Amino acid sequence: MSERQPWQGMVAIARFNWPFYAAGGGVLIASLCGVLLSVLLSVKLLCLLAFAGSAYFVFGSLGVSHLIYDRSDLYRWRWLERALRGARLERFLFCHSGFDETSSELGKKFGSTHWQVFDHFDESLLPEASIQRARRLFPPTPGTTRAPFDHWPVESAAADVVFGLLAIHELRTEPQRTAWFAEAKR
Repeated sequence: MSERQPWQGMVAIARFNWPFYAAGGGVLIASLCGVLLSVLLSVKLLCLLAFAGSAYFVFGSLGVSHLIYDRSDLYRWRWLERALRGARLERFLFCHSGFDETSSELGKKFGSTHWQVFDHFDESLLPEASIQRARRLFPPTPGTTRAPFDHWPVESAAADVVFGLLAIHELRTEPQRTAWFAEAKR
C-alpha cells in the first residue's frame, strides 16, 4: 500500500477550503495590525477578539483535521480487521461522494475480492465549493460507477461489505442519510 504523507489529510482540507483559510489569515493579519497600531483601547480589544476568533478557527480546524486524517488510526487500517471480524469478504462496495482517496488502497488490501466503487456525487445535492474543488483536483478513479445515493445499480444482497468512509457526512439531511443506509442494507 502507498504510504500517506505526514500532513496529507490536513493539507487536503486546506486545499479544498482555501477561501475560508485565506479569509481567516487575512483577519489574523488585519487584527494583529489593529492591536499593534491602534492607540484606542476599545479598538485594541476588538482586534484582539477578532484575532482570537480567527486563530481559533484557522488553527483549531487545521489541528483537528491533522489529528483525524493524519495522526489517527483511520488510514492505518488497524481498526478494519476488528470491524470486519466474522464478515464474509468476497464482494465489496465502496461509496464516496465526490472525493475518493482510499478505494484503490483498500482494493489492494483485499486482493482477489470483487470490488465496485460508487460515486454519489451530484452537483445539485452537493453544491459546496469545497467538494467541487476536491472533485476537480481528484477526479474519480477509472472503473468508478456514478450511482445516486438512494438508488445503487446493483441487485439486492450484491455485497458482503459496504464502505461509506467519509461519504455519508456529505449527505446533509436525515432523509438522505436514511436512504443511503437503506440502500447499504439492501
